[in-house]
Amino acid sequence: MMVTQKQLKVSLLVWNLSTNDGFIRAYLLQKALIRLGYEVEIVGFLFGDELYKAIPPEVKVYAVKGCNYPAIFKSIYSILKKINGDIIYAIKPQAASFGVALLKKLYSKKPVILDIDDWELSWHGGDEWQYKPTVKQLARDLLKPDGALRSPNHPLYVKWMEKLVSCADAVTVHNKFLQQRFGGTFIPNGKDTVLFDPSRYNPEASRIRYGLSEYKILMFPGAPRPYKGLEDVLIALDKINQPDLRLVIVGGSPYDDYDKQLQQKWGRWIIKLPSYPADIMPDVVAAAHIVVVPQRDTLETRAQFPLKLTDGMSMSKPVLSTRVGDIPEILDGTGYLVEPASPEQIGEQIQLIFDDLELANERGRKSRERCVKKYSIEAMAANLKSVISQAEILNSKDQDILRDFQGADFDKTLWGVHPKISGVK
Repeated sequence: MMVTQKQLKVSLLVWNLSTNDGFIRAYLLQKALIRLGYEVEIVGFLFGDELYKAIPPEVKVYAVKGCNYPAIFKSIYSILKKINGDIIYAIKPQAASFGVALLKKLYSKKPVILDIDDWELSWHGGDEWQYKPTVKQLARDLLKPDGALRSPNHPLYVKWMEKLVSCADAVTVHNKFLQQRFGGTFIPNGKDTVLFDPSRYNPEASRIRYGLSEYKILMFPGAPRPYKGLEDVLIALDKINQPDLRLVIVGGSPYDDYDKQLQQKWGRWIIKLPSYPADIMPDVVAAAHIVVVPQRDTLETRAQFPLKLTDGMSMSKPVLSTRVGDIPEILDGTGYLVEPASPEQIGEQIQLIFDDLELANERGRKSRERCVKKYSIEAMAANLKSVISQAEILNSKDQDILRDFQGADFDKTLWGVHPKISGVK
């Protein structure tokens, strides 16, 4: 284990702990930071009814109820008191993460690192999105209990947060698209290649365990969304029309009923497995013959590093994906690539892989070697080391300022910044 000269604490601030959107990246960063010898806490808001189900039991998080403005100010107050790291690491340029981190920095002078793992505005149309309401619409959005601007994750606030990226002491991103747009240090997602080690699992036993032993398995270990291209795989299976082929979807969508729509149209090809804890997922992925990551070419996918790639790579599986974003560079010849939204090419590659599965598995073994070298937690930690060291230096320089705050009244300091929440007890 790499250990820094002085152990500091890092507070990972997640905007929503109800879904994988934010938590998974924070979890990977936590693992990398622990490898570097730091104490790490994960804190954040809960904008759903319960914590994200796949949070490993050994990972402790501090969650505060998320809600709309102005009630969320009470939750912000609780979060601000809980954040006690020497370095604040905000996940995503959301008001409920980066905005809160900047507020904490105002009176604590703790350095803030911002991690950007998605282009948040891409979900709303990217640079084309604008908010130009009439006076009446603005009043409704602000004053009605269900007004759009009451939501902390409204795209207007995301746009404001993106304009404040330069206020962070350091920025990390996980792909080249985001680096070109926001700058910062490239920290690709890491995989626990010790846990995801194919030598520890028996594929045949896994297939029996999950009821898959009768089939040739194409596995998608993630949440289906239209831009992820599963329809293209299912159309390809229609064309091949080979009865022993199945697309196994692990986990399903926590966002909507899209996976049910797929099931209604292509149910004959689909096997649905539930969500599993992180420590069980390698055993599940072991059951696959092929891991499919058929991303379509959209604003969202160009800004993504699909974790499903390293699921397959680390487990030495043949990975079938598309030429979108960083995917060709991530695989670097160790997988199978087709053009996006091309069911015909997907079908051809599926047949090619199964015609010589031993050759495909050899390519899978090479993809694991690349994953260990470039996309393991250890590689992630090595890339992260200089960023955290820079933040340590900033923290050290701020010690005199910090001492000035030690005797300050927390409530008066906080309410001096945000008088609107002075009534919170």
